[in-house]
Amino acid sequence: MTPAPRRTLAWVDPGDPLPDPSTAWTDPNGLLAAGADLSGPRLLEAYRHGIFPWFSDGDPVLWWSPDPRMVLFLDEFKASRSLVKTARRTRREGRWRITLDACFERVMRECALPRAGREGTWITQGIVAAYGELHRAGAAHSVEVWVDDALAGGLYGVSIGRMFFGESMFTRVPDASKIALFALVQRLRRHGFRVIDCQQNTRHLASLGARAIPRESFLLQVADLVRQPGPDWRAMGIDLPDA
Repeated sequence: MTPAPRRTLAWVDPGDPLPDPSTAWTDPNGLLAAGADLSGPRLLEAYRHGIFPWFSDGDPVLWWSPDPRMVLFLDEFKASRSLVKTARRTRREGRWRITLDACFERVMRECALPRAGREGTWITQGIVAAYGELHRAGAAHSVEVWVDDALAGGLYGVSIGRMFFGESMFTRVPDASKIALFALVQRLRRHGFRVIDCQQNTRHLASLGARAIPRESFLLQVADLVRQPGPDWRAMGIDLPDA
């Protein structure tokens, strides 16, 4: 019997297209390809096809498309009783405020700082530079939460059309990152978005209403939503969540 051909990870040179995750071979965890090209245009290509980068400093750029994929349908967002109480308190006290794209790179660097139970970070200087390029092009955005004018938490991600791809969040004050997500969900819903890509399955995301769906279903969502006209983020604004 002739042995089955050995499958190998695709290597993507600059100028080569990324493999189509709906047809290309991926490893069981969703690793799709490797390469050395990390730039704003390459990131846009990746996200438009449901692919994202995730690698350690010193490694090649690794491109992923997990199956299943963790997503948050905006209509399924779950604000716990304690989070609702926090949201009401933030409005009542007047010490909290929320901004959009006020300090994008600072949010990225806060997300990169060490955390309990995590060694190192995938948010390398190259990642900061590439997503900074996207931000300047109007395709990557941050949400910041401030308490008494000190940065207390936030998140960042990529927006193409009516699709938002969440990347990372951080918090210095309890519930600050959740308030950022709560506010973002409400704002995105008002502008016709349906889903936030959460990439990885975690208990934290599941507690907020995110769930895993087949990659095929996720790619169909992406293909539809990235083709739709996106909002003007400069005029969109954001406010503390209504609760």
